[in-house]
Amino acid sequence: MQYLRNTWYVAAWAGEVRDRPVGRVMLEEKIVLWRDAQGTAHALEDRCPHRFVPLSIGRVRGQHLHCGYHGLGFDGTGQCVHNPHGNGEIPKAAQVRRYPLEERWSALWIWMGDPGRADPTLIPDFSNLDPQHFFVGTGYLQVEANYQLEVDNILDLSHIDYVHEGSLGGGNDVDAVCEVVQEGTTVHSRRLTRGERLPPALEARHGHAPGTRVDRWLDVRWESPGNMELLVGHALAGLDNPRAGGKGMCFAHFMSPMNATTTHYWYAVSRPRSMGPHAQQMAEEETAFVGRPFEREDLPVLKAQQQAMGEADFWSCKPVLLATDAAAVRARRVLDGLIAAEQRMAG
Repeated sequence: MQYLRNTWYVAAWAGEVRDRPVGRVMLEEKIVLWRDAQGTAHALEDRCPHRFVPLSIGRVRGQHLHCGYHGLGFDGTGQCVHNPHGNGEIPKAAQVRRYPLEERWSALWIWMGDPGRADPTLIPDFSNLDPQHFFVGTGYLQVEANYQLEVDNILDLSHIDYVHEGSLGGGNDVDAVCEVVQEGTTVHSRRLTRGERLPPALEARHGHAPGTRVDRWLDVRWESPGNMELLVGHALAGLDNPRAGGKGMCFAHFMSPMNATTTHYWYAVSRPRSMGPHAQQMAEEETAFVGRPFEREDLPVLKAQQQAMGEADFWSCKPVLLATDAAAVRARRVLDGLIAAEQRMAG
């Protein structure tokens, strides 16, 4: 599969990588994430050059990651710096590939392409996940489908009346007023449904009496290749501008390909620290609440979709397109163009 490589992918939530190394497959490459004694996170090829044992089953000692088989120690650049055998001489070839890694917005971002082009300023803005200003609830799911299918799923939220009937869907989303806007390589999908009744579980969470009518918006910002911010909110029905007069919250959805048919899916909900310490519990509870329909309702559909497609390319399947596909198709076209441009530059 062709991937966009000179870009930043989420490789983990920052809190996932602590005192032990973490093995992960990204874009079909095996990597190991670890932190040194100062707490700085690193990403290396997950294979010791001595006998090819994964470094992720080793251990961190001070500033170095040590192979669990024969004890060779590697620093954050991937260079072997410790050989406990013989006279301790370091073989010249004893090094592994280093991947640029940045910690930002509660996540670890990895650059899978040319290290010389890894510019941290290109990490997309997800400042609503800045732990200095927000409490952030985080979740993770492994999706048995191509990451672009999961991106489609978030950019076309008309499915909530069908996939999430009774949990997230209110039954009126087919009547939503929709808008798709492209700014550079960023795609925005904005949906507004008027006079909707929220499903009972959401009514209760927001303290509404049964049958209360609201205007609900679902606004998505997509940044290539699979990073999305979802602003969800509602106001009592009847306001001229419900987005200005209602209340909402921020969700994040990060899709990073493991391979052509499997996806890492990180999701989060944030609440401002200005709301007080109870906001941490609110963020965690909201993350758990939405995680259940994600896992129980979205994932089976996406898995079945991938199985039906097999290894065929999406466009080769000749999909019938609906009006609701506008944002997802726009994002696919943008990503296709970015990949094509990258390959032309590579020669």
